[in-house]
Amino acid sequence: MWLKLCFLLLYFLVLFVLARVFEAMVWYETGFFATQLVDPVALSFRKLRTILECRGLGHSGLPEKKDVRELVEKSGDLMEGELYSALKEEEASESVSSTNFSGEMHFYELVEDTKDGIWLVQVIANDRSPLVGKVHWEKMVKKVSRFGIRTGTFNCSSDPRYCRRRGWLKSTLIMSVPQTSTSKGKVMLKEYSGRKIEVEHIFKWITAHAASRIKTIYNSEHLREEWNRSDQYRVKIYLFASLDQPPAFFSALSVKFTGRVEFIFVNVENWDNKSYMAEIGVYKTPSYILRTPEGIYRYGSNAGEFISLRAMDSFLRSLQPEVNDLFVLSLVLVNLMAWMDLFITQGATIKRFVVLISTLGTYNSLLIISWLPVLGFLQLPYLDSFYEYSLKLFRYSNTTTLASWVRADWMFYSSHPALFLSTYLGHGLLIDYFEKKRRRNNNNDEVNANNLEWLSSLWDWYTSYLFHPIASFQHFPFDSDWDEDPDLFLERLAFPDLWLHPLIPTDYIKNLPVWRFKCLGVHSDEETLETLQDGESDSDTENREVFSSEKDISEDDEPSTFHRPRAGEPRSRAGSCSCASTCCHKEPCERRARSYGSYSTADEPDWSAWPPEMLHCTECVVCLENFERGCLLMGLPCGHVFHQNCIVMWLAGGRHCCPVCRWASYKKKQPYTHPQPLSSDSPS
Repeated sequence: MWLKLCFLLLYFLVLFVLARVFEAMVWYETGFFATQLVDPVALSFRKLRTILECRGLGHSGLPEKKDVRELVEKSGDLMEGELYSALKEEEASESVSSTNFSGEMHFYELVEDTKDGIWLVQVIANDRSPLVGKVHWEKMVKKVSRFGIRTGTFNCSSDPRYCRRRGWLKSTLIMSVPQTSTSKGKVMLKEYSGRKIEVEHIFKWITAHAASRIKTIYNSEHLREEWNRSDQYRVKIYLFASLDQPPAFFSALSVKFTGRVEFIFVNVENWDNKSYMAEIGVYKTPSYILRTPEGIYRYGSNAGEFISLRAMDSFLRSLQPEVNDLFVLSLVLVNLMAWMDLFITQGATIKRFVVLISTLGTYNSLLIISWLPVLGFLQLPYLDSFYEYSLKLFRYSNTTTLASWVRADWMFYSSHPALFLSTYLGHGLLIDYFEKKRRRNNNNDEVNANNLEWLSSLWDWYTSYLFHPIASFQHFPFDSDWDEDPDLFLERLAFPDLWLHPLIPTDYIKNLPVWRFKCLGVHSDEETLETLQDGESDSDTENREVFSSEKDISEDDEPSTFHRPRAGEPRSRAGSCSCASTCCHKEPCERRARSYGSYSTADEPDWSAWPPEMLHCTECVVCLENFERGCLLMGLPCGHVFHQNCIVMWLAGGRHCCPVCRWASYKKKQPYTHPQPLSSDSPS
């Protein structure tokens, strides 16, 4: 997870540097930056009209360029970045969708229950034509959608009873605006009563009703009183301008940030004395002044702070965010980090997507689970001071120059999603290249695995884990809570012939004890050293031979003389082998060895060379041959001993249990301790 977070931070750094490179390229080609001011005199009439439409100012009664230019200057300074965004938005011919309401509940859910937005709904009465024609309605939808105003159509034929109850007997336009200045307040429905059914007149009606919610100041005494008054709003934004009413984007934002930010319009058109404005730090108009408990901030002094809805919305969201804004931000970051797994994971393509889906599900589930206690924590009444300090930290950090660059980059990349996705893909491919190179240097075989091999291994792992969930196969010996579980043992005894045989790794075989069979006698040091060296080479050779012949082994090779011990039979003690009960001769192994005549008194087995937890025996029950001097032996966790070659072939064939007692060969058992012989006893 930390690796993905580092890669994501590196990607954001690349985006930041790339944005600075684009700015340098634009400056080299055009000779100006995005924050450079534009003189409206040098602009054409079409560009000036486009700027006014983006700011939400009516210009239908201004036929001359001079009047349009003065209106642009009165509404705020114009930057190159704002001009570029406005022209690009005008050229984009994207169709804006409009909602078709199916009935009363649908209308109530979207319009009347929405407390932080403006709706414009065209009501079509029964057997009547719409008030606004199709062409004009499409223009209206496109015009108001720039300011976050949602549109819809309610046909009374779908719910005539609701239309009669509302009094909609003729086709009309309905506008919904929050009635109060508090968050989640009541919604007020207003009906259009104008005679002119034109786009500009309807838009003036909308902006007039939206502007009525904004507090307006007309003289310096009122401004002094408002400036020094302290109320529930910690953040206030003032517009000082010589306009009849604030721009539409300013009114739309006042609805969107209801309860969080107070919007105040100061009309200085007829002011004679502006001395108090100089006292509070306002020296020119128009000015957008943000007042917080920490001080005054002049909007438009840093990069990306344009006079537009989108730019000011991102600015205010960073200063006074909602919990939903933080949740959406964390959701985007977590999913960007999870998608890094597609490039970090190496191997088959199907494996990459399986890991990606798993990571996406895990990360999103953890994110939602983590947010639940946070939401409950924020509801506590004693956390008001903590909430205020958090917002203060946001305000301090987001009024810096670095934060303005980040907001400008966010607006740039969000308006160019193809560039954002291509840079993310390029960054991921670089990660994939370096990760693949690193793993190849480490001789990792999973880099070259194909889809079929990985699916096969995944199925083998799944079936093995599903039917035989064993804690670990990698290390031997190990302690497990299942070692003495009687239920598991009884379950295995219940169906002895129907056991499932999962694919179990054979790595534990290398950790089983191996030693040479020795007899009591005198050996020179040179002979002993030569025997050890030969034993090591023989062991390696035998292991290679055994594993190369795994495929030739089948379950039918199991010796027919094997017998499982009954649950009530005791284990054999020192000097006798537990396989004695399974053989034809029920005598101790040493006694049987003497009867065979293979060992003399001088050739008695040297039990001191055996591991202490192994049972003493002189015969391998796999091949039914006696142990010869110098042969390699291997013991299992249960204590039974066999020829190394015999038992390795047995285990490599998929039978991961003891041939005698059926104890799992990868599972530790309590070691058997031999009783110490009495001092009066003498070896025979």
